[in-house]
Amino acid sequence: MPPDGPDSWPKGVSKKQWLVFYRIDGMSMQGGGLIDGKGEKWWNLPCKPHKGINGTTLPGPCDSPVAIRFFMSSNLTVQGLKIKNSPLFHFRFDSCRGVHVDSLYIKAPPQSPNTDGIHIENTNDVTIRNSIISNGDDCISIGAGCFNVDIRNMTCGPSHGISIGSLGFRNSRACVSNITVSDSTIKYSDNGVRIKTWQGGFGAVSKINFNNIRMESVRNPIILDQYYCSTKSCANQTSAVYISDVMYSNIKGTYDVRSPPMHLACSNSVPCTNLTFLDVELYPAQGQKILEPFCWNAYGALRTLTIPPVFCLLEGTPQSLPSSDADQC
Repeated sequence: MPPDGPDSWPKGVSKKQWLVFYRIDGMSMQGGGLIDGKGEKWWNLPCKPHKGINGTTLPGPCDSPVAIRFFMSSNLTVQGLKIKNSPLFHFRFDSCRGVHVDSLYIKAPPQSPNTDGIHIENTNDVTIRNSIISNGDDCISIGAGCFNVDIRNMTCGPSHGISIGSLGFRNSRACVSNITVSDSTIKYSDNGVRIKTWQGGFGAVSKINFNNIRMESVRNPIILDQYYCSTKSCANQTSAVYISDVMYSNIKGTYDVRSPPMHLACSNSVPCTNLTFLDVELYPAQGQKILEPFCWNAYGALRTLTIPPVFCLLEGTPQSLPSSDADQC
């Protein structure tokens, strides 16, 4: 267990991370017991998104520690651990190569802010397997600079789902490719499989495969959001991260009727291309009325008739695409 909250944290010691492993090659972390991040006092800092009126926040110190962070390391195995209630992300891998994660149990309350289960950034050659994650943010979040990531046999939720992004924050470059999420269940979550980018970013997301995923009462089972914004309003910009070659196959189950089962909101200036749907069947968790998907500037193909039908998907390819965005990757 770490010190109990911000007031107990040692003076002069960074509040951004707790257990850190730096420049290590060939490390295995495994074993029984429980890692308890004791995050509640951090979640209740005035700067955090509160449950109060309109999710208001107040100024003040906001740094909160990631429970376990690996930085600039390679050939890592993290296996069989139980961890709960991190102040911020439970696991974070930055600038790592060759990461194998297996059989983790991660738990935090649904309202705990920014408690991502596993976050990777600038990290490649990753496998994440056979884990159960229930938390207040993304089960798994994939940041910029990640490629060759294989995620399978996960049970996720309640949570915010499995996300690529957010990408392109503050007009930054983001490149993500060769990501597979398969053979998993997402339940009682705000999102299912999600790609989220900010307006004004650049770079590309490509070769993404979401396959054989069961949805149970998920609010946005399939969501592609290029208008991601953490405040009430973000201005539209002409630059965007280019999204292409995304496959959605054998995605079945139920959706929370507060949102459409598919939400494909692509940039005004940089369309999404080559989105493919195969054996997608999503039914309302309550009632009989099936909501129509939402599409904006999204191009692709339906390999089979989907439920509900994605008639709003544009066929073929757009007449022109900014080549510079994708070429940056």
